[in-house]
Amino acid sequence: MKIRILLADDHRLFRDGLRTLLEQQADVEVVGIAVDGQAVLTQVGECRPDVVLMDVSMPGLNGLEATRHLLADHPDVAVLMLSMHADHRFVVEALRAGALGYVLKDCEISELREAIRSVYKRQIYLSRPIAEGVVRDFLAVTGDRPESAFSVLSAREREVLQMLAEGRTAKEIAGALNVSIKTVETHRKNIMDKLNIHSIAELTKYAIREGLTRLE
Repeated sequence: MKIRILLADDHRLFRDGLRTLLEQQADVEVVGIAVDGQAVLTQVGECRPDVVLMDVSMPGLNGLEATRHLLADHPDVAVLMLSMHADHRFVVEALRAGALGYVLKDCEISELREAIRSVYKRQIYLSRPIAEGVVRDFLAVTGDRPESAFSVLSAREREVLQMLAEGRTAKEIAGALNVSIKTVETHRKNIMDKLNIHSIAELTKYAIREGLTRLE
């Protein structure tokens, strides 16, 4: 029986190349493609994957937040994060979100195959270059860790922050999240208060630095 894969990445060249490599594997079948986190949530119910290969940085709803939403409704799906970010914070937050694995985009196809098979069996898999550092982070005293967007802001506030940094208006964010414009404005004020940041430009810089979005 083949492992059913949903591939989520917003870079077309990388996504198409990876799809070609995966389709050459005898025990893997690519059953869906998603270009952002919202598309993942829509498609997972339609194509019923065993494993979602999830990019961390995607527009609209990034991979970490998409993973949280996805697993709340589909806990039987295994999520394997596929990212260029080797920062241990992203790895730790991915595991906290419920992902079973984290692999760097420059890995060999042999390692990706191993990672897919591991998470399919509900086993944790971490890309070799980052595994040691992640273990150190988990063993560290919580109070010694620097604050990040993941510890300071709520999940909804992170979603709003990402969309603000991507240039969306309050009206557009309200429509995407199905809330009122006033609610979005309240979230924006709370985000600025918590971060002690007072301009959209600085919020954008912060969101990029924290990996919630990226410069194109």
